[in-house]
Amino acid sequence: MKIYNTMSKRKEEFVPLEPGKVKMYVCGPTVYNFIHIGNARPYVVFDTMRRYLEYKGYEVQYIQNFTDVDDKIINRANEENVTMEALANKYIEEVLKDAEGLNVKKATHHPRVTEEMPQIIEMITTLMDKGFAYEKQGTVYFNTDAFADYGKLSHKNLEDLEAGARVDVDSLKEHTSDFVLWKPNKPGEPKWESPWGSGRPGWHIECSAMAKRYLGETIDIHAGGEDLIFPHHENEVAQSECANGTTFAKYWMHNGFINVDNQKMSKSKGNFFLLRDIVESFPYEVVRFFILSGHYRMPINFSDELVKSAEASLTRIKTAVKNLQFKLENASCEKISDEELKLVDEAKKFRADFEESMDDDLNTADAVTAIFEFVKFANINVTDSSSKEFAEKIKSEINLLGEVLGLNFEQDTKNENNEDAKKIEELIAKRQDARKAKDFGAADKIRNELQEMGVVLEDTSQGVRWSYK
Repeated sequence: MKIYNTMSKRKEEFVPLEPGKVKMYVCGPTVYNFIHIGNARPYVVFDTMRRYLEYKGYEVQYIQNFTDVDDKIINRANEENVTMEALANKYIEEVLKDAEGLNVKKATHHPRVTEEMPQIIEMITTLMDKGFAYEKQGTVYFNTDAFADYGKLSHKNLEDLEAGARVDVDSLKEHTSDFVLWKPNKPGEPKWESPWGSGRPGWHIECSAMAKRYLGETIDIHAGGEDLIFPHHENEVAQSECANGTTFAKYWMHNGFINVDNQKMSKSKGNFFLLRDIVESFPYEVVRFFILSGHYRMPINFSDELVKSAEASLTRIKTAVKNLQFKLENASCEKISDEELKLVDEAKKFRADFEESMDDDLNTADAVTAIFEFVKFANINVTDSSSKEFAEKIKSEINLLGEVLGLNFEQDTKNENNEDAKKIEELIAKRQDARKAKDFGAADKIRNELQEMGVVLEDTSQGVRWSYK
């Protein structure tokens, strides 16, 4: 497998630090609101990376943090007249609901900043002792000038950064590019005791400390959104490598932005969408499928029209799987034939194409195309006269590829609790009873009711087959 490494700006063969095991850290959200569609992308993308690594046989330690102390959280808590802890707890719970809806697997650990203070203070102390940090009036800064490789991840030059910086309002800094590791608390703010006085950590040090605690000094993959490359991940590299004296992460993966109607998403433009708003119109799994339909490093455009197109595409796959289930349930022959065994061998090319795409820097867009080719093959080759065993083998193989992408092709898209499906089956049964009783008016009325629900019926020699429009 090859991964595009932001550090080297090229695709590299993925070789884990330890055979058969992968240590992966993904930056999580700051929990002061519901997550937006831009937050959903790294959740889906890197969950898919984890799933594919596990599919390939790796044991993956997957860490995704929650930043639960931050200016935005403090301000929002004050606005709502609740404690910072209560606000953070509320939105962590909501984030986990959204993650579950997107079928994102739970991380091995979900560390919270407020529970990691001893590790954070210890790392800052190490940086101070090694001469990479300094303290001014209770604020501790990282000295970027002391780290010769500062800028190597973002490929920015330190001199250019300092020359291009505005006059810094923080006159305590020795260099304009220096960043805060610890800062004194303001009145009414949460605080923790430290060797430099009461206060709280800067944003960047948090992830370095948590990655070290749960994964060690060097990890295989560090991932997050493209917007985190600088300054957040750049600063993580600097403080981790200075504190630990070794490479921080072997591979850096970053997903591209989500644009809305071809414009960058921002609150000021009024095109900022919370995931909760989107899933009022589209199921979570359609959002997941939409995200995976583009390459993770490329920007993708979000619009109702494009998501509707993704929904229709996902429905095509699900309809094919539903038809396979119908055929195996109604097959007159159990055992697979020699001709069908040849078709099973022929179908192996679709999994090979899928894996080739995924091995090429997690190219889920081409992997989805491989699934569509497989579906086309199934529609042509699995017929009403096919054996049960053949239909089952083809269906299982398509479902397996869906599972790698975190998609359940046998789950009803319209209603995740399958209440709609139960109602549809009941109506079809009533229609069949009406037809047997030659009450065609009642049968037509039920068919019209199903059509209003978006259900298409197909009367076959094996029974009634249904699907969504």
